[in-house]
Amino acid sequence: MLNLKFSARRAGDGCGYLPLEQAGLSIEWTKRSGRGTAADPWLCGVTVRNPDERAWVGVVRMSLGFESDAPRFFLPGFMYGTNRGEAPLMSDSRTPRLRRAPTAFPASDWWMVRSDRLSHPVALAFTSSRVTGLCASPYSLRKDDKRQPWTPGAQGAFDQYAGFGCDLGRCEVSYTLGYENAPWFFLDSHHFEPRADLDGNAFCLGAGEAFTFEAAVFDYPALDARAIDGALRWVYGRYHESPREGLPAHNVVENIAAAVSEAAWLEDSRAYAGFVFDDKHENEVRPLPSISWTNGLSVAAPMLRAAHRLNRADWRDQALRCIEHIVETSVNPRNGLPFTAEVDGVWGNNGWWYERQPVPGHAAYLVGQALYYILMAYDLEARHGAAHPAWLDYVSRVLEVTERSRNGDGEYPYIFSENSGAGLCYDAMSGAWCLTAAVYHAALTGDRSRLPALLVSEARYHAAYIVPMTCYGGPLDIDKQVDSEGVLAYIRAAHWLHVLTGDDAILSRMGDALAYEFTFKFCYNSPIKVPPLSRLGWSSCGGSITSVTNPHIHPMSSTVVDDMAYYVEKTGDAYAEARLADTVGWSRQVSSRYDGEYDYGKRGWMSERFCHCEGLLTERYPDGSPASTWFALMPWACGCILEALTGTAWEA
Repeated sequence: MLNLKFSARRAGDGCGYLPLEQAGLSIEWTKRSGRGTAADPWLCGVTVRNPDERAWVGVVRMSLGFESDAPRFFLPGFMYGTNRGEAPLMSDSRTPRLRRAPTAFPASDWWMVRSDRLSHPVALAFTSSRVTGLCASPYSLRKDDKRQPWTPGAQGAFDQYAGFGCDLGRCEVSYTLGYENAPWFFLDSHHFEPRADLDGNAFCLGAGEAFTFEAAVFDYPALDARAIDGALRWVYGRYHESPREGLPAHNVVENIAAAVSEAAWLEDSRAYAGFVFDDKHENEVRPLPSISWTNGLSVAAPMLRAAHRLNRADWRDQALRCIEHIVETSVNPRNGLPFTAEVDGVWGNNGWWYERQPVPGHAAYLVGQALYYILMAYDLEARHGAAHPAWLDYVSRVLEVTERSRNGDGEYPYIFSENSGAGLCYDAMSGAWCLTAAVYHAALTGDRSRLPALLVSEARYHAAYIVPMTCYGGPLDIDKQVDSEGVLAYIRAAHWLHVLTGDDAILSRMGDALAYEFTFKFCYNSPIKVPPLSRLGWSSCGGSITSVTNPHIHPMSSTVVDDMAYYVEKTGDAYAEARLADTVGWSRQVSSRYDGEYDYGKRGWMSERFCHCEGLLTERYPDGSPASTWFALMPWACGCILEALTGTAWEA
C-alpha cells in the first residue's frame, strides 16, 4: 500500500498544512500501473478539486512516507543526503542543511523549494536498503483557459511552478502544486530570507475547478545511495528535452577564442584577465590573478587547443607565453610547489579565495588542476611536433611533493604548507586534482611506479564521496559544501586509470562518478522568467547546477566532454551518450552569437553565470531590474566551452 498523504495550506490561514478536507479541497487518486521499480515506477493519477463556489488559493502537498532511522534525501541540485547537516554549521557559506532537532540556522529538519531549483523533477530518499521517491511535472500550463501539467511537447502558456520537499522528522518526500521556499529562501550563500507569505507562489483553483496530474512513485531495494541513478534514468526518459540548436562547434570556438584573445589578454603580465566589463568607451579589465581555476592555465590550455584546431599562431603564442611564464616563475623555493597567484608581479597564495581558506597555504584544488592543464598542453603540443621538456620536468618535480602528502586514507590535502609542502587539512575532494595530474603524468610518460598508490587514492575518493553521492570540498569559495565541481577531477582520473590498467571495475566507478555529475545536469529546459535568458529561449538542459550553495549553472561540467565520450565508447551506455549530446548541445548555445545578444558585450563573450531559477539573481540592469546572467566576459568560463568543443565534439 502506498503511504501517500495529501494536505494543503490555504492563503491567509497561517503556515500550517491541514488535511485537504479541512483546507476546503477534495482529492481522488488511483494507482494506474507500474511495480514501483526504478525502471517501472507506480504511476498514479491524482485529481484535486475545489468544491466551493469561491476560488481557492494556496499550496497543495502530496507526501510519500517511509520508515527509516536515518534517511538520506536527494533532491537533485538542491539536497544531497543532509547537505552535510552533521558538519559544523558556522561556515561563511550558508546553504540548506538537514538536521534532527536543529538548534541553529541554517539547519532545519524539513525543506521545501520551488521546482526549478532542482535539475530533475523528483525527490528521492535512500534508507539503509531502499530508494523511495516522488516524481511529477515541475510546472503547469494553460491552454484555452484550461490548466494541465507540463510534459515535453505539451502546448500552452506557462501557468505556475510546482515544488518539492523533504522532511527528516516525518520521513517524507513531497510534491506541491504551487510552492514554498521554506523555512528559508536562499538567494545565495550570503543572502537569505525567512519563509514568505503565499502570494505569487500559490496555486489557484477556480470555483468548482479540478486539476489532474500524474505522479510516479518509486520504492525499490538498494544497496547504497548510487541506486538513485536508476530512478533518475527513468525521470530523464520521461521529461527530457534537448537544448536549443546553437552554432556549429567550430564557429563557437572561433567566436569565443577571438573574444578572449582580443579583450582579455594582458601583454605585460603574460596572463589573461579574470573579468572584462563592457564599457561603452573602453573595456574595464579586472585581472583576478590565479594559476588556474578562474584564470591562468584553465584559460591558456583551452586557448591552445583552439589555436591548434583553427591554426591560429597568435592565439598559440599568447597561450604559450602564459604557460611558460607560470612554469618558469611560479615555484615556491621553500617547498617546490607552485604558488597559486601572482599579484602585482609577486607570487604568493593570496588569491581572491584566500580569506576562505581554513589555513594559509597552497590550495590543492589549484595546484593539481594547474599540473593537469600543463600536461594537457604538453600532450597537445607534442602531438603537433613541438617539444616542451621543461613543462614535463616542472610537473614531475611538483608531483614528487604532492605524492608525499597523502594521508593514511589515501587522500591528498585540501591545503599544503607554504614551508614544507606537508598536508595541513584533508576531508575534501579538492585533492583529487593531484590524483588526476599524477595519473595523467603516468599515462604520458609510461612511468607506472606510482600506480599502486594511485589506485589506493582512487578507491578512497570513490568510497568516501561518490558511493554516498555527496561530493564536497571542491572549490574553495563554498566552505566544503556539496558541489558538482570536485567530481570532475575524479572523472578524469578514472578515465586515465582505465587507459593505464584496462580494469573495467575502474570504468564502472567512473560511471558512478558520471551518474553523480548527472544529478546536477538539467534534463529539461526550465521556464526561465528573467531576461536576458528568458528573452533568448536559452536552454538549461545539458547545463549543470554549480553546487547546493551557488544556485546557478556555470560551464565547468562541460570540460569532461572528452571523458564522457571515452566512457560511452567503452561501455555503449545509451543514457550516458544522451547526456553527452545534451552537454555538447548546451555548450554550443551559451556564448554570444552577435554583439549584445546577452544585453552586453561582443560576439563570443560569455560569463560564468546563468541563473535558471530565483537563485543568484544579483546582477542588475540600469533600471534596477534583475538580470539572469553576469554582464562580463569571463575567460575561465570561456575556457570551459573551448575545452568541451575542441575535442571529440568538434564536428558536432
